[in-house]
Amino acid sequence: MDLIGARWRKSTRSGSGGGNCVEIAGNLPGIVGVRDSKDPAGPALVFGPAAWRAFVAQLPEQH
Repeated sequence: MDLIGARWRKSTRSGSGGGNCVEIAGNLPGIVGVRDSKDPAGPALVFGPAAWRAFVAQLPEQH
C-alpha cells in the first residue's frame, strides 16, 4: 500500500507523556493509515474508512 503523501497527525487519544503515541493519516482516498509515532519509517496499518469508523466507535470514552 502506497502511503506517499500521507499527512500524519497525532491521535487525540495518545498519551500526553509521549510514550504511547499513535499517528493517523486520513487524507488518502479510500484508506486510513495508522502508525507508531516513535517509528515513522516502520510499518503502518491500513484500514478502509468503514472499518476505521467501526474501530473508533468501540474505543472507551476518553476522560
